[in-house]
Amino acid sequence: MNIALERPDQPEVVQLIDDLDAYQKPLYPPESHYGIDIAALSAPNVLFAVARDDAGTAVGCGAIVMETGFGELKRMYVRPENRGQRIAAKVLAFLKGEAMARGCTMFRLETGVSQPEALSFYARAGYVRRGRFAAYPDDPLSVFMQKDMG
Repeated sequence: MNIALERPDQPEVVQLIDDLDAYQKPLYPPESHYGIDIAALSAPNVLFAVARDDAGTAVGCGAIVMETGFGELKRMYVRPENRGQRIAAKVLAFLKGEAMARGCTMFRLETGVSQPEALSFYARAGYVRRGRFAAYPDDPLSVFMQKDMG
């Protein structure tokens, strides 16, 4: 397993994002989708990580958008056939390390009420629920979480 910062506009990585969207879109109405696209993931303030298996195939990804005062976790995804190998935890730890090396000590995220696996994953990783943040609307389908490292 290799995890590294990579460009999100690679065809294999775009497919991961498309697979994530295909999973999430049926769970929520369009106005409750807060994922960011490939162009936004390519911005200079975004750390985008890709997990690759021993054959070099992209099996998971995640991003941290470096905002003023915090980093926002976005686009965490592991292919279903690769789950159960702690890939998400490794991607999360990698991203946290990269963000902390750049001075980030607070991490936030938004996920949805219809994703119990994500909610329990983030809780196990030390994230706690909090109120909405940034420009997110007051959406009853959203769950906001935070982890302080400082």
